[in-house]
This record gives sequence, structure tokens and C-alpha cells, in this order.
Amino acid sequence: MRIVADTNIVVSGLLFGGLPLRVLDAGKTGIVELCTSPALLTEFTEVIERPQFDRKFAETGISRHRMVSDYAEISTVISPTKLSGQVTRDRDDDEVIACALAADCEFIVTGDNDLLVLKEHRGIKIAAAAEFLRELEL
Repeated sequence: MRIVADTNIVVSGLLFGGLPLRVLDAGKTGIVELCTSPALLTEFTEVIERPQFDRKFAETGISRHRMVSDYAEISTVISPTKLSGQVTRDRDDDEVIACALAADCEFIVTGDNDLLVLKEHRGIKIAAAAEFLRELEL
């Protein structure tokens, strides 16, 4: 099963653990195939550069660059085409949709309400981490 983990899931999982980390671990162990795109990797890089995460990076001892490269290594990087029209309330979230469509994913896992309100798009289920993990029975 192919999935896109939205940037909020990736950041939350890698920095704070919990259910988002379980989603990423499912990708790391091969239970699912994590898919991302250059645009989503750029967004991930930009988000973790925020000063609010300085202390967390100091605690973990891992560099921001290393975190992004480690995530890219466990993911399949897809180069999607732009969507023909806006799908989500937040245009930035269209990058997540575009990646999932291009990768032929079954799920988008997110904590973003602008995506969650859709519930699905063109056959791709959109779910929070807890719902996705229940679906996987993990």
C-alpha cells in the first residue's frame, strides 16, 4: 500500500513520536510505501528550520539536513504534475494531493483539517494517523 504522509505527520513523528511516528515506522519497515515529492521535501525542510524546533534538534543531536535525507531515503520520491485546478482550501495542500495521485496512493495521512474535511479525493482516502493505523490494524 502506498501512502503520502503530510508534512505535519512527518515533523510530528520524527520530532515528537506518538502515532505519527508509528505511521512513519510502517514505512520504514515496509508495511507501507511512503511517497513524497520534491515540493513536500522542500516544505519539510522549511518547517523544521523554524526556531521553535531549535531545542528539539539540540536534544536529539541529529542535524536538520540529516533528518530530511533520512526521510527521503525511506520514501519513494515522486515528481507529480501540477493539478489542473485547486482542490483544497489551502493551495499548499494541493501538493499533497498531486503527490498522492501521481504515486497512485491509497491514503494520505495528515493532521491538517483542510485535507481531513475532504475525507477522500479520487479514490484516495484522507485520514488522521489514528484512523489510518486502525485501518492497518497496527
